[in-house]
Amino acid sequence: MIQPHGGKLIERVLSQKEKERILSKDKELASIKLDRESVSDVENIAFGIFSPLEGFLGKKDFQNVLNHMRLSNDLPWPIPVVLDVGKEEAEKLKEEQEIILLNENGQPVALFFLEEKYEYNKKELAEKVFQTTDSAHPGVAKVERMKDILLGGKIGLIQESSTPFYRYKLRPLETRILFKEKGWRTVVGFQTRNTPHIGHEYVQKTALTFTDGIFVNPVIGRKKKGDFKDEVILASYEELIKNYYLKERAVMVILQMEMRYAGPREAIFHAIIRKNFGCTHIIIGRDHAGVGNYYPPYAAQDIFEEFPDLGIVPLFFKSFSFCKKCNSVVNEKTCPHPATDHINFSGTKIRELLTQGKIPSSELMRPEVAKIIISYDNPFVE
Repeated sequence: MIQPHGGKLIERVLSQKEKERILSKDKELASIKLDRESVSDVENIAFGIFSPLEGFLGKKDFQNVLNHMRLSNDLPWPIPVVLDVGKEEAEKLKEEQEIILLNENGQPVALFFLEEKYEYNKKELAEKVFQTTDSAHPGVAKVERMKDILLGGKIGLIQESSTPFYRYKLRPLETRILFKEKGWRTVVGFQTRNTPHIGHEYVQKTALTFTDGIFVNPVIGRKKKGDFKDEVILASYEELIKNYYLKERAVMVILQMEMRYAGPREAIFHAIIRKNFGCTHIIIGRDHAGVGNYYPPYAAQDIFEEFPDLGIVPLFFKSFSFCKKCNSVVNEKTCPHPATDHINFSGTKIRELLTQGKIPSSELMRPEVAKIIISYDNPFVE
């Protein structure tokens, strides 16, 4: 089976004895309250989804990731995973101090071993990760809301957060066992934050033709306005898999993580995450992890040329559409017919129809999937 990123699957979960020790004196320890997205980052570190990270980045790794998209040991890593606090709060904290990380309800989530405190430049962070400083970009807007000091250090998970989607949740250790039990030597990962249309099914099944199994991995967490809600994505994919996939060839597992909308950098980040889950391949489509017009359409594919040592094979899909003459989904290499014979998979058009309670044509979306979506009063994030 494919090795985890960095060669070892990280596990940063405290033993029961250590949890009891920390919880018995939690009122004596300094604490930091995290938002929901940072709690997800902590859990993804703890369960090895972000292997080889063992905690939040220190200054050397942070600068290396910004400037070279690699950790200081030269391992590919494109997105800084950081913990920010205000200056006043940071002044009260000392290096080598144990700190309790709390969720939004004030409940203990993890123990944080503070190794260093450092300042950073928000404009530099936004410009290098998102290739823009435009506040209209959701990733840039979040950076602007960040506090002024970053803390680096390892974490130890105390308590996993609850989720209404727990039955779809597996850790990399568990997915690797599952793939082995299924006899899958090659697994293709599919990152999604949308409900499936026929085009998505086409790329998944094309990739599945050359691999042993498909790992559908929807992102569950903060998304931008107009994205589909988590429960709608899961219900629609469940319907698609039930009706149109071989049970022994498809698995759906959630990824609890916010979308960064960092385009090319995030495509590499997504590939590393799927590699840790046990995928040997990942599907990278047009404008992967993009938003608006901030990135060229195929920038998320081109960036893979800079990472020959990534250790997971990207499968690139460019333009595809439904050809009325071919009566099938086609791409630029397989169809001789003019654009007038093609129906494009316009997400905007499909959303408009669904919003009106209409079922898109069968060339665009499976009717079973469409019926699931329109059964929700409002399937979109507001």
